[in-house]
Amino acid sequence: MSDETEQSPHTLSADSEAELTDTHHAFWAEKIADEIETRDPDEPIVVKGGVSPSGVAHLGNVNEIMRGYFVAAVLRGRGHEVRQVFTSDDKDPLRKLPRKLANADGEIVGLGEVDAGALGRNLGKPYTEIPDPFGEADSYAAHFAALLEADADRLGVPIEMHSNTELYADGTFDPVVSHVLANADTARKVLSEYQAKVDEDYVPFNPLCEECGKLTETVTHIDLDSETVDYVCTDMEVGGDTIEGCGHEGTATFREGKLPWRFEWPGQWQVLGVDFEPFGKDHAEGSWPSGVDIAENVLDIQPPVPMVYEWFTLNGEALSSSAGNIVTVTELLELLEPEIIRYFFALDPKKARDLDLSRLDQLVDDFDRFERAYYEGVEDESITEFAEAAYLYVVDEVSDDQPIRLPYTFAAVLGMVEERDLRIKLARDEGHIPEDADESTVEAALARVEKARNWAERMDNAYNYRLQTDLPTVDLNESVAVALDALAEVVEAGHSGEEIQSAIYDTAREYDIEISDLFEAGYRLFFDETQGPRLGEFLGELETEFVVGRLRRER
Repeated sequence: MSDETEQSPHTLSADSEAELTDTHHAFWAEKIADEIETRDPDEPIVVKGGVSPSGVAHLGNVNEIMRGYFVAAVLRGRGHEVRQVFTSDDKDPLRKLPRKLANADGEIVGLGEVDAGALGRNLGKPYTEIPDPFGEADSYAAHFAALLEADADRLGVPIEMHSNTELYADGTFDPVVSHVLANADTARKVLSEYQAKVDEDYVPFNPLCEECGKLTETVTHIDLDSETVDYVCTDMEVGGDTIEGCGHEGTATFREGKLPWRFEWPGQWQVLGVDFEPFGKDHAEGSWPSGVDIAENVLDIQPPVPMVYEWFTLNGEALSSSAGNIVTVTELLELLEPEIIRYFFALDPKKARDLDLSRLDQLVDDFDRFERAYYEGVEDESITEFAEAAYLYVVDEVSDDQPIRLPYTFAAVLGMVEERDLRIKLARDEGHIPEDADESTVEAALARVEKARNWAERMDNAYNYRLQTDLPTVDLNESVAVALDALAEVVEAGHSGEEIQSAIYDTAREYDIEISDLFEAGYRLFFDETQGPRLGEFLGELETEFVVGRLRRER
């Protein structure tokens, strides 16, 4: 846990602070809400995010959902009606095979566990035209969208999921497509500033080939009156690979194709009435400027209030489905409470940060301090200000009294103990659960134990052991047995874990036995293993009477 006197990671960074207007806000979402209100938008105010259903729905995909959620929540807190919409860009073509997928429960699986051929046979086709490789949903796109909706629900975020395929099919996109194609010369001129290979024959529309079902880029004629285009199904170059067209020549309606991404994004702003959209820094230098240009000079609309956020890394590396460096919301909720995940996304979005699963204890400690700052205040005033502004949007419900939280590493220690009553006694002995706490308070506090236990098992760290309830059968030589009795006296005297750790070394030397033999004997007695956590510190966390009895081989 970081020192409270250090610069807070929870508030806006220096660069972000400089961007503030005359009104100071401790929570970045309040500043964005100010910018939206300045435009005096019609209600409901529309907050948007979007994703292409190309692989596993992982925590990185939740970025736009959570950034949008906090802005939407602040606006609702100010009395506005808000819709948070999310588009599945599911009419995009499948360009390459993902290496991993996630099942309906959000669990990651390899392609060998599903009908991978359902994907491999459909390169170049829209995601909504590809069968669900799990054989459950209507399409691969529907499977992915359901996962993302479930993740939002798990985090308590109400979103409206919109399928691009449906927006085309029901005619919602008709005015945009007609306008873009009616102004194809202007569209070409604007796009040429941002994209190479925009020649005089370029048409900003991708028809769906009626013969092979793939999207193609070659339009030979536009008929605005009949709202159709003629096309040739040609090859598509994707990242150095070629997706072959079938050569078919045909005619497609405006609903039987799609706009290229750079036009489709501002088209979504128009048809959904978007007022605010966050997006990753990868869009900041290319897609966003072109989107603004297209919105203003092709579609004649005002682009929404933007917000660029930094990507976070996972375990020090970039999130990557292909490399397997991902974590799903389902997986993370096995390790953390949902409010801690929301807290992670409430931090300054312009500051890069790492989600290190091996150090989740630090994230939990930071959240606990954030919560404490809301109820009690902490030494760092910036953290207290941030908590006062953001806490009510991070938790499900603000209770009158500060929740009882077990420190995460202590919860991991309790995870080594099977018996519920012993867990409660240890927590009370350490002062983490008040003696007068009612049953619901105790249960709420103990809920973190299983999370921390799952963390210990997943990371296989120093807490991944189980305390043996019954005394294991251990063969000890006389010198080690005497040394254990002496160590029991140290524990009985009420020494701390660090002092017990030092005493193990001193006792081994005093009785002229190998230090490793004494440690192994201790591990055998408590875990029935030959190794374990830092033994002295662990014993210092346990009930003194229990430890003394076990060292004396009495219980």
